[in-house]
Amino acid sequence: MEGLRASAGLLRRGRLRRRRQPQSHSGSVLVLPLRPRKVRRQLRRSAASRMAALRAQTLPSEDSEDSRVESTVDGPRDPPPGGATATPDAARREPPSRLVEAPAAPARLVETSALLCSAQHLAAAPPPVAPATLSGSQVDSTGGEPAWNSPLQRVLAELNRIPSSRRRAARLFEWLIAPMPPDHFYRRLWEREAVLVRRQDHTYYQGLFSTADIDAMLRNEEVQFGQHLDAARYINGRRETLNPPGRALPAAAWSLYQAGCSLRLLCPQAFSITVWQFLAVLQEQFGSMAGSNVYLTPPNSQGFAPHYDDIEAFVLQLEGRKLWRVYRPRVPTEELALTSSPNFSQDDLGEPVLQTVLEPGDLLYFPRGFIHQAECQDGVHSLHLTLSTYQRNTWGDFLEAVLPLAVQAAMEENVEFRRGLPRDFMDYMGAQHSDSKDPRRTAFMEKVRVLVARLGHFAPVDAVADQRAKDFIHDSLPPVLTDRERALSVYGLPIRWEAGEPVNVGAQLTTETEVHMLQDGIARLLGEGGHLFLYYTVENSRVYHLEEPKCLEILPQQADAMELLLRSYPEFVRVGDLPCDSVEDQLSLATMLYDKGLLLTKMPLT
Repeated sequence: MEGLRASAGLLRRGRLRRRRQPQSHSGSVLVLPLRPRKVRRQLRRSAASRMAALRAQTLPSEDSEDSRVESTVDGPRDPPPGGATATPDAARREPPSRLVEAPAAPARLVETSALLCSAQHLAAAPPPVAPATLSGSQVDSTGGEPAWNSPLQRVLAELNRIPSSRRRAARLFEWLIAPMPPDHFYRRLWEREAVLVRRQDHTYYQGLFSTADIDAMLRNEEVQFGQHLDAARYINGRRETLNPPGRALPAAAWSLYQAGCSLRLLCPQAFSITVWQFLAVLQEQFGSMAGSNVYLTPPNSQGFAPHYDDIEAFVLQLEGRKLWRVYRPRVPTEELALTSSPNFSQDDLGEPVLQTVLEPGDLLYFPRGFIHQAECQDGVHSLHLTLSTYQRNTWGDFLEAVLPLAVQAAMEENVEFRRGLPRDFMDYMGAQHSDSKDPRRTAFMEKVRVLVARLGHFAPVDAVADQRAKDFIHDSLPPVLTDRERALSVYGLPIRWEAGEPVNVGAQLTTETEVHMLQDGIARLLGEGGHLFLYYTVENSRVYHLEEPKCLEILPQQADAMELLLRSYPEFVRVGDLPCDSVEDQLSLATMLYDKGLLLTKMPLT
């Protein structure tokens, strides 16, 4: 712990530039290593040996059988959809390397960044509740009825039978981009190319979200213009936002829609259980916050100007049709853009790299910095959901946090960084001397290169990685549980009120109870201010950052056991085998985690 406190002192004196100020204990800015280096090496060896023993004793789990989607990439293009005769051939151009043929699903339109959704946007959204169950027959809180046998509902039902949360995330993403293999997508297309997956199945996304869900929300929820719903239109090269003040009642919202405004619903996951399920599973696949917006556009209209966003965008077409034009970044500085662009005029654009009409069931992906615009044609409306992720999740953002701390550590630990600059350096350095051949300038530049190269030795890489993990825990949606996870966790205990008193009270863990974490990635163990804290997601809100970060303090003598539980998922660990100094520490840790909803047991507690 002395090493931990020493590191805490160093990192608290550093400054970390981030777009969101983290909440931390004892005023520390960054999370810290959990142990001195020698102790952590011993811990890794002991944890690895325990993991090997556990796996040797465990039979293959149900999720060991991978689901595979057999598909061909770069297949032939499909014929124009029925009723789209007004769309010229030029509007159907799709580079063969980015077109995937598959059974179709409802198409959706993406117009703007949909990643961040603040508590201000959704102050009137439903309060956080106990985790929902991942199921193919879930009824939305908006009042919409599920499509009982759609491909979406079938895959949700399949996910409910997969015990590992990381396998569920992989399977849902595989379904989302099917028939394209995920490894091909990540290796060849992610952050590089616009991708169109065209399916011949208009029911593919059925049950995810619908215009009927919007209508139910307007009637039953406190939807506010400007916070939850935007009304916008793009006419004669200008975008107009026409949000009246106050609640978005059906009469006002549908009148604006009838007048040609697109309706943009911010963070539908706060109102829709199915969208929440969808994003909560996928966020584990991306390792980054997954957000969404929904766009409803009336026929023969366009809601938003051409622009690019600072997120990776997946457009799911749900209803109707929409003509999309996607353009490559115009200059290198716009590639993988760090911020969203202003609105562009048509004169600012070149030739689109992809131009197509999305049908229900189609999927369109494009990276950060790809300019896009979309419009409804042919007298048909469009409804789409934009799934967005990877906002400010770059190497540059990571190094922006690491380098100032590395410089500070280097100055404290290495005298070379504390030596004074040459007295005459202004005589040969600076823009006015940039063409100088003075040998002193050459020596100065070489000294800078040497010192910069040495910074890697002082970079607190793990500490910054832990800080970003803590931020991700805070950003994340609360988990959605499978039937198995609910039945074997505190959420499934049979305690209830009956005949004037609580019954079935008193179920307890013992040293013989076998446990593992509720899901992978729902908790992170960090050192802050000389203490250990376990940050977790199970009490997060469906509204972005509505709640403060939630954590439990872990005692030093329980740290090894906590790390073993985090690393052993999805294998079970016997409580009596947790590496603690006493049975009391074993039981107190396991009971605290179970009561908080972070552990499940191999058999139901009675």
